[in-house]
Amino acid sequence: MGRCMLTGVPPGALGVCEETFGPVAYLNPFDTEEEAVAAANAAPYGLAAYAFTRDLGRALRLGEPLEAGMLAVSHGLPTASNAPFGGVKQSGWGRELGCEGLDAFLESRHVSLGFDAGLV
Repeated sequence: MGRCMLTGVPPGALGVCEETFGPVAYLNPFDTEEEAVAAANAAPYGLAAYAFTRDLGRALRLGEPLEAGMLAVSHGLPTASNAPFGGVKQSGWGRELGCEGLDAFLESRHVSLGFDAGLV
């Protein structure tokens, strides 16, 4: 299977602005983490985000501000059958897989009991 890595792609390019499904990655350098997060979050989609780093602190810092349903750090496969799968923004709502994926099939119910001493 072929893979494609593109660098120097301008921020407004179609591939950067749309949700691309396929073996393609857009690699752009950044000066600060904030700049990288802002560029990633600029898209209206948020299925998955990928960060390649050897810095554990950086990896942990990226978990909160990145607007994506999944974050893979230093690997390319952020899913597993026991983990929730799904995106944010225009990449979808809700989750599949994992215990979170069962929520769509459950009907929550609340039963409130009030016992009066004279009725028991």
